[in-house]
Amino acid sequence: MKKFLSLLMAAAICLSLAACGGSGDSSPADTEPPAGTETPADAGAAASGVEDGVFTVGMECAYAPYNWTQMDDSNGAVPISNVPGSYANGYDVMIAKKIAEANGWELEIVSSAWDSLCPAVQSGTMDANIAGQSMTADRMEQVDMAGPYYYATIVCVTTKDSPYASATSIADLAGGKCTAQSGTIWYDSCLPQIENAQLQSPAETAPAMIMSLQTGTVDFICTDMPTAMGAAAKDDSLVILNFSGTDGDFQFATEEERAENVNIGISVAKGNTVLKDAIDSVLSCMTEDDFNALMDEAISVQPEI
Repeated sequence: MKKFLSLLMAAAICLSLAACGGSGDSSPADTEPPAGTETPADAGAAASGVEDGVFTVGMECAYAPYNWTQMDDSNGAVPISNVPGSYANGYDVMIAKKIAEANGWELEIVSSAWDSLCPAVQSGTMDANIAGQSMTADRMEQVDMAGPYYYATIVCVTTKDSPYASATSIADLAGGKCTAQSGTIWYDSCLPQIENAQLQSPAETAPAMIMSLQTGTVDFICTDMPTAMGAAAKDDSLVILNFSGTDGDFQFATEEERAENVNIGISVAKGNTVLKDAIDSVLSCMTEDDFNALMDEAISVQPEI
């Protein structure tokens, strides 16, 4: 019943936002089951892990501007439960706070390595991952995903003094030394499309990837637009190469495959439709403009890399 009321509250909040429309005629009295009957929300409570009112969310806390670690609670940062004295902030934290508030849950942020995120949801250690994860077919074989909660263009980043700074297509990047973060489509699918690319070892984290560019270890990196924008906002020597919408862009077999690689979603355990629906009820009240405005806010308060 607690979950049932929480979902009704989320729906009410959605209806009050400009991005949402329509109204319903049903009332709690119309939809409440007979006493002693288990509702779908009750049935999914154990799977969702929020029956105690704590929404446990995993993220790297090292993937600005999606998420990062800072040492105080400025700009609305949230304590990292498994790293005492540290706080998480960024776009993912802002989205997590909206979801938790709409459903009446307490928010708990847990720092996790990128490769451990999906296993943590599968094992029930996390209720959800809000971590800048693309909604790929491979990932959705492991978990279910709510969203999208952001639409991220794929780009490359180089330095202003690089011979690749004037590149207008991936063909102009031929032969360059490059890398991306491990376990991402940028490393596994995009960079291999560049002719004679000198693909270096993948970076374990986004900051490590950016550092490899700043120190000259590589000529360029491949990432998504928010990560690139966040890096360029803190280092004016960086140049973003955006080939989207041109024949020189990275290629995918179908537009559906491209979409699944640029749509960013929220992971929950397979079959946990109760939690997925609760999250989607909040995200559906936000437009792409809302997402972009929130990302701009995250970038504006992002600390130095």
